[in-house]
Amino acid sequence: MDYDPDAEAVGEAIKEAVPANVSEAIRTLIRWSGDNPEREGLLETPERVARAWREYCRGYNADPAYHLSRIFHEVGGYDDIVLLKDIPFQSHCEHHMAPIIGRGHIAYLPGKYVVGISKLARVLHAFANRLQVQERLTAEVANCIWENLKPQGVAVVIEATHGCMTGRGVRTPNVLMKTSRMLGVFRDDEKSREEVLKLIDS
Repeated sequence: MDYDPDAEAVGEAIKEAVPANVSEAIRTLIRWSGDNPEREGLLETPERVARAWREYCRGYNADPAYHLSRIFHEVGGYDDIVLLKDIPFQSHCEHHMAPIIGRGHIAYLPGKYVVGISKLARVLHAFANRLQVQERLTAEVANCIWENLKPQGVAVVIEATHGCMTGRGVRTPNVLMKTSRMLGVFRDDEKSREEVLKLIDS
């Protein structure tokens, strides 16, 4: 079985003792929100919240490039686009720490080798499990694949809803934000860009 640093990080977050100052900070937030952290239903909430955030942010302890370290040269002469669509992910915005829930589409045009398709999803999750903005997340995923897999082209498209917009502020539900990052032939060649975008939208 492959080593899974994400699974290990989750296990560590569950086991880890929560420092007193972290628990107290969450109790302070509960009080400031208008509730009583000493009531029965909230007594263990600070520790639960602390461990949950360690899990939400496990990407800080992960190396996304690790997932691209095992490559395959034998591809049977395949030299066309590789696309992984509709990868679900969850992140949190760095401005309000509200949920970002969406899906990503990752495509690349191989150079001399390919990578296991699940590794593309792991790269997305490694970056998503940090405090993020969607624009940076999109760029980080594309740049990581470009720099480590050295393909002819990379295309990353991310679609997501943002809790900081749907649950507060303008409170506008069902609004989808879409970002993209194109590198290599998908950036420089219009025909190649149109082809990969058509595959993503199909």
